[in-house]
Amino acid sequence: MEMSSLAPTSLDDKTAARIGTRYTDDVEQAESSTWDSRGGVEGDTAHLNRVSAQVGYRVYKIRWFGLVQLVLLNIVVSWDWLSFSAVANTAADFYSMTPSIINWLSTGFLFAFVVASPFTVYTLHRGGPRLAIITAALLILLGNWIRYGGTRTPNPSFGLTMFGQILIGLAQPFVLSAPTHYSDLWFSPRGRVSATAIMSLANPFGGALGQLINPFLATKKEDIPNMTLYVAIIGTVATVPAFFVPAKPPTPVSASSTHTPPNLRRTLHLLSRNPTFWLLVIPYWIYVGFFNSISSLLTQILTPYNFSETESGIAGALLILVGLVAAAVTSPIIDRTKAYLLSIKTLAPIVALSYVAFIWAPGTRSFAAPYIVLSVLGAASFSLVPIGLEFLVEVTFPVGPEASSTICWAGGQLFGGIFIVISDALKAGEDADPPFTMSKALIFEAVVAMAVVPCALGLGWVGDVRSSRLEIDKGAMESVEERGRGREEG
Repeated sequence: MEMSSLAPTSLDDKTAARIGTRYTDDVEQAESSTWDSRGGVEGDTAHLNRVSAQVGYRVYKIRWFGLVQLVLLNIVVSWDWLSFSAVANTAADFYSMTPSIINWLSTGFLFAFVVASPFTVYTLHRGGPRLAIITAALLILLGNWIRYGGTRTPNPSFGLTMFGQILIGLAQPFVLSAPTHYSDLWFSPRGRVSATAIMSLANPFGGALGQLINPFLATKKEDIPNMTLYVAIIGTVATVPAFFVPAKPPTPVSASSTHTPPNLRRTLHLLSRNPTFWLLVIPYWIYVGFFNSISSLLTQILTPYNFSETESGIAGALLILVGLVAAAVTSPIIDRTKAYLLSIKTLAPIVALSYVAFIWAPGTRSFAAPYIVLSVLGAASFSLVPIGLEFLVEVTFPVGPEASSTICWAGGQLFGGIFIVISDALKAGEDADPPFTMSKALIFEAVVAMAVVPCALGLGWVGDVRSSRLEIDKGAMESVEERGRGREEG
């Protein structure tokens, strides 16, 4: 079967390549251009194509500075999130509490994301990525040192630690929702998926570092303060460059980047009436929620089957690192082919089936089964994230990318917090075999994951799946080429 029949939004390789060749870092090949503040929902495409006939577009090398800064902040904020989950039993001894109470450090972090989400949309809509980056940096800096203070009181203060954790949770939406907006503002069509992947997937990479490194930093309860201190120092270093990120490129990088998105009320109206948006966002919420849940609870899922905290940390690291490698392979391919629809319809069932397989993996009491299943889950999930985010921008255009991105991540964090609470409630008691097993929680995850697969498979059957933003950039490329041919004939 031809790919085009499954993915009507995809362009052939030649067209995608022709779009890519219009963008360059070479100043001599680029023409001067200025921002045009006109635009909106009505007549946006016609206006952008008129502008494109007069403007040459270029990208700037300074874009990599902002990309690296978003990578650093996403790494740190996710490392902070799983700081205590990776050593849940040790942290419980340190604070003289149960692991279920320690889980609230992760759960509260996720709920804080939801609280900050409306402010994130407003900040990105009004101030752009730079303001969002600075806001996140300040909250991360403050939250890390408050957490450390909570470990250094005469009696370790769980309340102070939780307050610092919530501040960092409030920072996360500002850096996790910014990548699609930053890519749209600074990158050409041929590099947006890869740029979004690098910035977005830095977040779970930070979680992998926390899962892998923190069990070595805190082998006993007395090590918790030093572990928190080391993470705070790393976080401080990562926040400093945030204040030097430029607000926007001197000239637009593509035709679609010159448009003015509709206001927030109009944005919400357009999204609510777009069936394709809902078919994408519902599985996104569920799969991100389960990923957050399983990342937070992995130690408690595996330790009843005689896995140590270190071995559980390795499992969590595999989940994320294998996923990062897979995304590094798939994202450039999608950038070239634009085969969003085919990719989503392939990867979503793999994610769901991985949750089904994981029901039995811990019970084997061997490394192979959980490590292999988690690796497959990570590869499919991480490949799906940037594809889903960029496809959402395409099918919801001219809605600004900050809106769809923030709604996706906020729902994922909200469901993540809910799933952690549900999974903890489904944990077996001390009299179970083995004690405190979470097999019921794994069954719950598998059933819900399979239930939302039809949403992904229904894309293209319900709603409009055209890549509107890409069509504008394609029209701009054709206008510029036509202008060039006219000059040659003249």
